[in-house]
Amino acid sequence: MTKSVLFRKLEKGQSLTELAISFVALILILAVAIDAGRMFLSYLAVREAAEEGAFYGSINPTDDSGIINRVRTSSSAPVNLSDTTNVTVVPAVIGDACGNGTNQLEVTVTYTFELTMPFVSAVIGTNQFPISLSASSNILLPDCP
Repeated sequence: MTKSVLFRKLEKGQSLTELAISFVALILILAVAIDAGRMFLSYLAVREAAEEGAFYGSINPTDDSGIINRVRTSSSAPVNLSDTTNVTVVPAVIGDACGNGTNQLEVTVTYTFELTMPFVSAVIGTNQFPISLSASSNILLPDCP
């Protein structure tokens, strides 16, 4: 037997091993990309919901339930903002609502994002990431006596 034929017989399973290792790495990269895209879309939805609440609060600064309702009904995809277990909304007046001082309203929305790919969470160590965003707005119509 020649040396080249013997060398080819010894390397028969090398390509399959390289394919298996590369395939696992590519699937992991794809899974991370999918979850990162979902997390980015959730970030945008939470940011827009906080801005919507701040906009509503700039006209009705003392209507906390109205601000919370406006945030929770601003969008339904990709984040279910009406879910009270994963989404919290906290409106707060900074300064004085009557116009003496800072005269701003801040709305903070916190969402607990969960990964969908189970083996990514096994590699990272957790499957939940909190996304917390705040939006502030000047109070345009103060509710003062």
